[in-house]
Amino acid sequence: MKKRIRFLFLLLIFSFLLFCVDEKGDSAFAIEIERSQPYEKIYPEIGYKTVEEAVRDFEEHFKRELKLPSRIPPISFTHQFGRFSNLEGDMNDTLEITFISEQESQHHFKIDIRPIKYKRQFSNKHISGVFKLNNGSDAKYMEKLSLGFNHLVFERDHWQYMLSIDKDVSNIVTPEILVQIANSIDL
Repeated sequence: MKKRIRFLFLLLIFSFLLFCVDEKGDSAFAIEIERSQPYEKIYPEIGYKTVEEAVRDFEEHFKRELKLPSRIPPISFTHQFGRFSNLEGDMNDTLEITFISEQESQHHFKIDIRPIKYKRQFSNKHISGVFKLNNGSDAKYMEKLSLGFNHLVFERDHWQYMLSIDKDVSNIVTPEILVQIANSIDL
């Protein structure tokens, strides 16, 4: 019986602390939860910079020009960042460009680029469809490669591109939209 009373007492105290009333009469948390930092502070801390700077670093490293798509998915983004990962050797060196939205967390689009010489290989079991691009090359669409993203992978001008879109918006950003984005490199 004492354990039950102690439990109810603790539950009552916890409830009181959780939902206190502030001086305006509004309910508020008694313990202020730290707000997350803005993306423009977080992303640079983990190696991201402007897309232009990251592309320049990538091109200088590989001594080759890079063309980017001129289109992006038809959803809203608040930020775009780039990161060139220059690891030991060239095998794992990649450029990542990410588009995100502070208001809509599922609005997340990425472009990963690496030299064809060090391209990622994909099992046929991951490929959901193959699309013909305007330049005649094939683009492989994958829905089962990773948990949170669908991907379109293609090769162009000595680079392997991987376009990735959050699965939560795949009803808006369809494989056909990703193909249009891939084809916009030619424009």
